[in-house]
Amino acid sequence: MTKIISKTVPAEDAGIDQALRPGDWEEYVGQDKIKQNLRIIIDAAKKRGEAMDHLLFCGQAGLGKTTLALLVAKEMAANVKITSGPALEKMGDMAAILTNLTAGDVLFIDEAHRINRAIEEVLYPAMESRKLHLMVGKGPSARSLNLDLPPFTLVAATTRENLLSHPLRSRFGATFRLEYYGLADIEKILARSAEILRTDLSPEAVRILALAARATPRVANRLLKRARDYA
Repeated sequence: MTKIISKTVPAEDAGIDQALRPGDWEEYVGQDKIKQNLRIIIDAAKKRGEAMDHLLFCGQAGLGKTTLALLVAKEMAANVKITSGPALEKMGDMAAILTNLTAGDVLFIDEAHRINRAIEEVLYPAMESRKLHLMVGKGPSARSLNLDLPPFTLVAATTRENLLSHPLRSRFGATFRLEYYGLADIEKILARSAEILRTDLSPEAVRILALAARATPRVANRLLKRARDYA
């Protein structure tokens, strides 16, 4: 089950975007090395009966980071909860999410480079030892409260890896950097999307759209949706 805790999602074309999102590894075109490594990590975690290592996906917008996170959760048969760095305004926001996780859950944080440094302090022990350290009260009467968290996997995505703090980066078990797509892969993505949208595209039209897509699947699908308006 996917639960969006807090994330701004444009209403326009939301249903179409969901329909175009790959639902399994075979439908996900490109990033073959990343997919291969992820499947190894997932299979190993399944065999051990453990939650996966925390994962970090880096790359420009529209390359498929969110889709990979959702596929990871699906392969692990895990519930996924989605939020973003800008939505985590207070330490209490992060604590509320962590305390509502159940064993095996995947927590996906988009735009991780925008997580407040104070909130990062909450994440460190949660990622490292599955502990949540909270301060209850203020002043001399304040006391520390330590809570155990269930096994979970944090999957984070960022377009600005250089803005992530070193302590946060070091707590991810694996980091994957998504590359721009080749022309042939963009054409495959367009052909699949056109079939889903029941839009007839000639090979020439597919090539024109692919060349204009800036090697990015999201741009390719956006161009396709606009092109079908004129069909």
